[in-house]
Amino acid sequence: MLENQNEREIGQTQEFDFLQEKIKERPINKKKLLQRTVITASLALLFGLVACVTFLILEPVLNNWVYPEEEAEIVTFPQEENEMLPEDMLTEDDVAAQIPQAGTQQTEDSRYENEPVKEDSPDYVDMEKESIPTEHVIPEVEQQTEKYQALYEEMYNIYRDVSDSIVTITAVKSDVNWFNNTYQQEDTEAGVIIANNNRELLILARRTNLKDVETIMVTFCDGESLQGSIKKYDVNTNLAVVAVELKEIPKSTMNRIQVATLGSSSIITQITTPVIAIGNIYGYNDSVGYGIITSVGNVITLADNQYKLLTTDIYASQNPSGILVNFKGQVVGIITNTYNHSDTKNLLSAVGITELKGMIEKLSNGYDVPYLGIYAQDVSTTARLELGVPVGAYIYDIDLDSPAMEKGIQKGDVITAVGKNEIRSAAGYMNALRSFEAGEEVEVVVMRASQDEYEQMTFIIEIESRN
Repeated sequence: MLENQNEREIGQTQEFDFLQEKIKERPINKKKLLQRTVITASLALLFGLVACVTFLILEPVLNNWVYPEEEAEIVTFPQEENEMLPEDMLTEDDVAAQIPQAGTQQTEDSRYENEPVKEDSPDYVDMEKESIPTEHVIPEVEQQTEKYQALYEEMYNIYRDVSDSIVTITAVKSDVNWFNNTYQQEDTEAGVIIANNNRELLILARRTNLKDVETIMVTFCDGESLQGSIKKYDVNTNLAVVAVELKEIPKSTMNRIQVATLGSSSIITQITTPVIAIGNIYGYNDSVGYGIITSVGNVITLADNQYKLLTTDIYASQNPSGILVNFKGQVVGIITNTYNHSDTKNLLSAVGITELKGMIEKLSNGYDVPYLGIYAQDVSTTARLELGVPVGAYIYDIDLDSPAMEKGIQKGDVITAVGKNEIRSAAGYMNALRSFEAGEEVEVVVMRASQDEYEQMTFIIEIESRN
């Protein structure tokens, strides 16, 4: 019986042998896994790139939709008004005192009133015996002193009004000392607010300390400091326009500051014209100096431009910055001592604002200053009559590798036309060139000396910028 039971168990075991299986793990296909990993990473990278590009494209649109900005206005400067000269500052009483009354005649005695009186004359008075009472002298001296003080108070009032247009620009950049330690260096420049284009506040300043800096901070008259950036600059004059976004400026600051009025330097033809210097005059900010114009006939000749140099008797540091204003509070010059002689390093000078206006307008609107590299001057009457030099802008020098030189223009050529503009002087050439933009092609017509006569030559030149 036991054997039968064992036989049944063995039979059952053999009956289900086909159901017994051994489970084995599937081998990993490393090649396929690597392929899938690479495909997944590539798709993720592609998705990220598409998302970034989409964000960059749509971000300005969405930002303008959520926070709409005003469109920038074109900056223009009004035509110049005549400046009041010193002789125009006389009061009506002063003029009346100098002009004889109508209908009066000069008497016999008045013609000789300035002649010395002889001792035997009945009109002779011994001044040692007849002294003038002191009580009559003191009031007169006090009156003159009061006038002198009143004049300086009036000049101070002009300074106080204009100072709301002055800002301090601080340029911050990193440097390394002798021990290889990094530190921050700060340099300051005085700037003047010249325009508001409805999106930015535009400030004119020297570019001397603004090159290759990390941060530009603009401090306004109320002490508010905001970050600015260089909009455009001119290599020739070393001037730059710094922009501060209006949306960043607090309302209280906007209510305090004001845009400066650009006057005229072309009508300052007389020395002793009184002026006020405002800015960084003595090596520190918010300083002022009073003085007079000492010369008006000096000219700064640069490539494609000429500027008037105004010198003054105002003592200043050797590296001042700021503006020169007249008694109307109008800007007549941008301070710079770059062109001073070695023996007048501490006497303040300025570049006339009239000749700078065209360049400032281009920079304010985001355009580069056009450059051909030509130094021109007027053809004198003697050269025209005796030597037969044509009327135009005489080229006495030219920059190496400049657009003009590369196209074949030479020293001694006389420019007679730029585009459709007829040229009869150096100023005419400069004004005509200023009407074009960098990147444009312009036709320049010159007269070139050939044996005993001048021949006309035409050049097509692409205008460049030096920035």
